[in-house]
Amino acid sequence: MSEEIKNTASERRSLTKKDARKAWLKWIAFSNCNYNYERLMASALLTSFSHVPEKLYPGDEAKRKEFMQRQMEFYNTEPHFGCIINGLVLSMEEEMANNPSVTPEGITAVKTGLMGPFAGIGDTVWQATITPILLAICMPLASAGNPFGALLYAVLMYAIMVPISYFMFFTGYNKGKEGVESMMASGQMKRLIATASTMGAIVLGALAYQFVTVTSYCQIPLGEGSLDVQATLDSIMVGIVPLGITVFTWWLMKKKNVNPNIVLLILVVIGIVLGATGLFGGTAA
Repeated sequence: MSEEIKNTASERRSLTKKDARKAWLKWIAFSNCNYNYERLMASALLTSFSHVPEKLYPGDEAKRKEFMQRQMEFYNTEPHFGCIINGLVLSMEEEMANNPSVTPEGITAVKTGLMGPFAGIGDTVWQATITPILLAICMPLASAGNPFGALLYAVLMYAIMVPISYFMFFTGYNKGKEGVESMMASGQMKRLIATASTMGAIVLGALAYQFVTVTSYCQIPLGEGSLDVQATLDSIMVGIVPLGITVFTWWLMKKKNVNPNIVLLILVVIGIVLGATGLFGGTAA
């Protein structure tokens, strides 16, 4: 019996750290390539794992085909935080090559169950928090004509993205299904989302104040004098009109689910009407 176990252990098919790192690097490079509405990111997942079938199923063409077909199932998540799923799937594929108790259905279920939650986490932290912060830092430089603004944005983006992606991928690969479930159940992700949402709201407020500008030069005659519309609004709250436009835009998109193109058209129409009436826009006298 001990000889049997020894033989089984010696025949175990496993991936090296180099194999796993290669899968992560290819995901970083190709995660949004060939993005399509039929399978979304599936072809990118297959590309990142393209060197794996030969390692897990040497000489077994049928198994290699099954492996590739599994990766081409519908897949969509946020590419940086969501690649924890890639690492987890890779570890499950490695285990399935040696242990029949891990099934293809189980791997599909893991992908299906986790890609939505981690897409929400990644979109909140990355798109709604990190990206606006970097834009707030770099846009003033670029707006002033300094090319360093665009360069700084690209450098900071990759300096933040690569460590996050690496950590998430290898957390999934090394800890496996139980580790990911434990992380989700511990409340760590909920706290991260809450913190990121608050920070994102603060940054978006700062961006709105800096880049949404509406000025009125309208003077309304009152007896022998006139009412300065802009001065009156500023006396109530400085920036009240830009704030109102920002909140109105958010309300249309978030609460009413209006298409962004329609929202943009609405804002253009409002701008034309207010400019034509002379209430806002125009030039100083």
